Amino acid sequence: MFQQKKPEQALRVEEVPSHIAIIMDGNGRWAEKRGMSRSEGHKKGIETIVQVVESASEASVEQLTLYAFSTENWKRPKSEVETILRLPVEFLKTYLPRLMAENVRLHVIGDIRPLPVYTRQALKYAIDRTKNNDGLQLNFALNYGSRNEMVEAVKELYREVQEGKLSLSELNEEHLSKHLYTSGLEDPDLLIRTGGEKRLSNFLLWQLAYTEFWFSDVLWPDFSNQDFASALEDFGKRKRRYGAV
Repeated sequence: MFQQKKPEQALRVEEVPSHIAIIMDGNGRWAEKRGMSRSEGHKKGIETIVQVVESASEASVEQLTLYAFSTENWKRPKSEVETILRLPVEFLKTYLPRLMAENVRLHVIGDIRPLPVYTRQALKYAIDRTKNNDGLQLNFALNYGSRNEMVEAVKELYREVQEGKLSLSELNEEHLSKHLYTSGLEDPDLLIRTGGEKRLSNFLLWQLAYTEFWFSDVLWPDFSNQDFASALEDFGKRKRRYGAV
């Protein structure tokens, strides 16, 4: 469970990020270091997902977005891709009751049409089961790529202009945001990336404009409650200026 700080050290409500996005990096390397298949690393990473969801819920985080499978991940070995795309099924089969108990609401961002039928069915079922929950919103980014997301949004805006529903003079950031996969979601306050890499990997490029970044060398399967608490503590010390002084 989440290791709470002493009352006098607890973060104030305004210091807790409302929306946290996480690039869960390092599953494959974690497994390779132990002489295991990369697929085993992804399976181990599920345990960390469960732990972080509980920690975020206890910390009163409102939204948690996890980068589970990118549009570029199709380039990986077929066996690894198949394992990753079966993980949502295994995760939800095992942990859906806990998500319900934690009052978690499930949501998916990305183009899920190319995903296997069994993956889409499991997601649809879990989304329907949790739709009335009003606690933490857990967003899985599946077959998600930010550049493609923005291209598709621009296409939709172009259609609206062509059909006379929108003029170029009216077009603004809000209109584009409404056509992104994240429409209706707040922009992340905090981005966490594990595994030692310091790049965005085509993740939420539009939405991260004023997000605070926190990088960790810890591989995702080893990411602990204390690591998560450290990220929140560091966020609480930062002053967000949004371009102002």
